[in-house]
Amino acid sequence: MKLMLFGKDGQVGSALLAVLPPAWDVVALGRRDADLAVAGAAADAIRRGRPDIVVNAAAWTAVDRAESEPAAARRVNAEAVAEMAGAVGDGLLIHYSSDYVFDGRKAGAYLETDPTAPLSAYGLSKQLGEVAARRAPRHLVLRTSWVHAPRHANFAATILRLAAERDSLRVVADQVGAPTAAALIAEVTLRAISMVDSGRSPPAGTYHLAAKGETSWHGYARFLVDAARASGAVLRCRADAIAAIASSDYPQPARRPGNSRLDTRKLE
Repeated sequence: MKLMLFGKDGQVGSALLAVLPPAWDVVALGRRDADLAVAGAAADAIRRGRPDIVVNAAAWTAVDRAESEPAAARRVNAEAVAEMAGAVGDGLLIHYSSDYVFDGRKAGAYLETDPTAPLSAYGLSKQLGEVAARRAPRHLVLRTSWVHAPRHANFAATILRLAAERDSLRVVADQVGAPTAAALIAEVTLRAISMVDSGRSPPAGTYHLAAKGETSWHGYARFLVDAARASGAVLRCRADAIAAIASSDYPQPARRPGNSRLDTRKLE
């Protein structure tokens, strides 16, 4: 079995590379190897490599910049995925999506069957990417939320950096979701690939893949600062100096869903 991974340097891609068995035939590609911003790059890589499984961990993740560069976000998050779906043939395409495909107005956790209604250009590009991925006869679309991993740019890294520089912080409290480790996403992906390797392919479809529980960005920030201080980090800011604010108090170019909770029972 041959596996091709796009986005080897990102949070999920690097976490997946860390758990893939050394004996497997893996072609791991970064932007220098296959720039998804270039039309045809993804399809060319797949046709040259002829993999049995394609895992797309590459994405345009600059949420706010997508508002001013929507075509660039669509190119990477949707059009390149359409190329993968067309080139993979009878192989399996595993593609990661986002809670941003929803508008966040639902009272409870989102099911895979709930209608999508993205609020931003980034969310729309991820929605279109899902549609593109489903063109592959064998596909897994894994929606996740609030991804974090060591040594990468993410909310956790930003909060800890700011807490070391400032005496107080203001963090949005009316957006709720589940911070999800890239390591968890990688482990679930590995299990799916292992099923294919043993001849028991999981049913094609869309699955929600997120950690259990829920919190707000504000609650997450307080936890991070408390945990970091408990482990010996020297921070100027204490958890009780993190003020809870509304999304309207922290305007950003891209609108975020207020509810990013994902129901994971189908995956379980």
